[in-house]
Amino acid sequence: MKRLSMVFVILAVLLSDVMCAAVAYNYCDILWGIKYAGYSAPAYVAFFTAIPYAVGIIVCVILAICFKKKNG
Repeated sequence: MKRLSMVFVILAVLLSDVMCAAVAYNYCDILWGIKYAGYSAPAYVAFFTAIPYAVGIIVCVILAICFKKKNG
């Protein structure tokens, strides 16, 4: 169970890194699109990309805690 707990901790860290990269990419893309291509979406829309990642991170952390408690 300890290994499974560590897998979910690592997965949560990786998800947070991917979340930061995805939000940064979408934010820059929207800003570039507003400036040069005439997009109408506001820049904060890029941060909606973080919602599924945040849910996944929370689930991974909860599972890691549960597996660590079962380990004793």
